[in-house]
Amino acid sequence: MFGKQKPEKTSYGIVGLGRFGTALACELAKTDAEILALDRDEEKVREMREVTEHAIVVHSLDKKTLMETGIQNCDVAIVCIGEHMESSILTTLNLVSLGIPLVVAKATSPEHGEILSRLGAEVVYPERDMGIRLAQRLETAGVLDFIQLSQKINISKLLVPDSFIGHTVLEINLRPRFGLNIIAIENNNDVLENVKPDYVFRDGDILIVSGSRDGVIKLSEWAIKADHSRKNI
Repeated sequence: MFGKQKPEKTSYGIVGLGRFGTALACELAKTDAEILALDRDEEKVREMREVTEHAIVVHSLDKKTLMETGIQNCDVAIVCIGEHMESSILTTLNLVSLGIPLVVAKATSPEHGEILSRLGAEVVYPERDMGIRLAQRLETAGVLDFIQLSQKINISKLLVPDSFIGHTVLEINLRPRFGLNIIAIENNNDVLENVKPDYVFRDGDILIVSGSRDGVIKLSEWAIKADHSRKNI
């Protein structure tokens, strides 16, 4: 039975080792998190034992079997069985009833997500979210990554436009012009979190900003025009 060994570390129970579940487990393992992985496929479980020693073959996901694995001792449980809706719903119901502090469940449709949400799970849509992030990167030049927090607030990571280099944060004035706030600036693996108005943008800077999607698009369009004008001077 899985039991949390290090109180200071968050422990995760992952149910289902398809592409999403396996990728999630591998990424969490990089943070040295405690991971319990469950699947009925013995080969997938055997491969997962290279990532975590707590990988268990389960032939049923009823409440009794789940309790026998010790998943109720996890801080977070993630249901990664989106393809089989009935199994996903029943597993989510069982995990919520076990009293796990946070249950996250993968959904493949709005209807599926609505049911999971009503059961008390936090719902994620991996395929939809990846599509949104890809569209944002394709639509806005220089955007390296994108996370949608709500309909109005996003966090975007983008390369500093050439036209910013040599100018201060105050001179560029992102908030009044584009409705964007600078959260941090990265350069050569160094991260500056407290960005002051007199900071001078440098070549290689990566901006992490929060604001609306429209604001990022407007910034991207403005930067393209400004950089084009500089090249023609």
